[in-house]
Amino acid sequence: MKIKVLLYFTASIIVIYFISITGTGCAQIGAPTGGPRDSLPPELVNALPKLMTTNFKGNKITLNFNEYIDVQDVSTNLLVSPFPKTNPTVDYKLKTVTVKLKDSLIDNTTYTINFGNAIKDNNEGNPFRNFTYVFSTGKTIDSLQISGNVIIAQTGKADSTIIALLYRNADDSAVQKIKPNYIAKLDSSGNFTFKYLAAGSYKIYALKDGDGGKYYNSKIEMFAFGDSLVTAAESFSPIKLYAYEEEKEAKKIPRSSATSTKKADPLDKKLRYASSLANNKQDLLSDLLLTVNHPLKNLDPKKLILTDTNYKTIPTKVNIDSTQKIISIQAKWTESTDYRLLVFKDAFSDSSDTQLTKQDTIRFSTKQRIEYGNLLLRFSNLSSVVHPILQFIKEGEIYKSVPITSPQWADKLFAPGEYELRILFDTNNNGKWDPGSYSKKLQPEKTITLDSKLAIKANWDNERDIKF
Repeated sequence: MKIKVLLYFTASIIVIYFISITGTGCAQIGAPTGGPRDSLPPELVNALPKLMTTNFKGNKITLNFNEYIDVQDVSTNLLVSPFPKTNPTVDYKLKTVTVKLKDSLIDNTTYTINFGNAIKDNNEGNPFRNFTYVFSTGKTIDSLQISGNVIIAQTGKADSTIIALLYRNADDSAVQKIKPNYIAKLDSSGNFTFKYLAAGSYKIYALKDGDGGKYYNSKIEMFAFGDSLVTAAESFSPIKLYAYEEEKEAKKIPRSSATSTKKADPLDKKLRYASSLANNKQDLLSDLLLTVNHPLKNLDPKKLILTDTNYKTIPTKVNIDSTQKIISIQAKWTESTDYRLLVFKDAFSDSSDTQLTKQDTIRFSTKQRIEYGNLLLRFSNLSSVVHPILQFIKEGEIYKSVPITSPQWADKLFAPGEYELRILFDTNNNGKWDPGSYSKKLQPEKTITLDSKLAIKANWDNERDIKF
């Protein structure tokens, strides 16, 4: 049988007729597959005034693109330098973006307007990344720059939400009172660059701007400062800044390893507690914790008695945390051993003098040594550093800190898990990380995070070589 095919195009629909020479005809309708997805960003066709204009006098800039565009998140993306008192307004229609300047311009100054990723094509949302419009109110475009890198001193990591600040002809207190002349954003590695600068010396800082003020006005803000003035140049050795929080923001609810099978009810007037035991097993490396549902007014450690299975008393140290809700019971635990904790009815009471409804006995046993890993670390080039401390980080918290004083360190009872390793350079040799102080011009102690994590397996010899 012979088949004749006719194609008819209408309104972007292809109608295909299959006509049989010897039989009846039939029709099939299908949509065209179309071309490849547009992955190209919009292109700037022209700008009025043109890019790199000198002797700029107006307050309006028009940008024309090769396709329909969309402008999003201007307040987040737009960055004007020198930093204005009032940001310009940005409007767009079809293929045109219009910028209207609100501030009066400084004479003989080069300005940059960085749009970040705000300008995108309308169809696929491809961003015109970090497009910067540059102009000067003077006869020339300044071409010098200052670049650098910001690292969080306590972790050795970068934070792209920090901004770099640059002040010109300002005293040391300016960063605490007024906004900077220039602002630069950090990339994911903590790098920044100030471009189109005039010749001269500048004061440089970095800030995690919690309140949007663009200056350092709180000791709980992440902050960094340069030790001396920096000079703009054609080529520049990157500046290293170490950011720190001089004071930590108070945590509303402290972290606790205690677990409870029942959610605390604020209307529950009875005094209850839950233990940190998991499957009635006590960790050999930590304290036994009791968490109560109401803050305590009274605690009698003599009414919390730890015994063996024959009810022979075992020495303990009993403490309560600042919230008055977490009781820690410290003891020398023996592996694979059964214990009893006698909790007397009047062991503790809350602010309304409510006590436990009855005496209780918690029966539990300790873990075995084979449930832990054997860790051996070997260090090289140890003499090249001063007072190094190795920190084991688990779930963002310091699990263990160890001063490194010899080429080897071992622990035959290390909790299994994955750890991040940091090296703290403990300058003052006090065993902990110390923040900086801008008022004292004191830089923070520095830390580096090792590239690869350490995985500890139970009942396993875990070894690692670390080169300083």
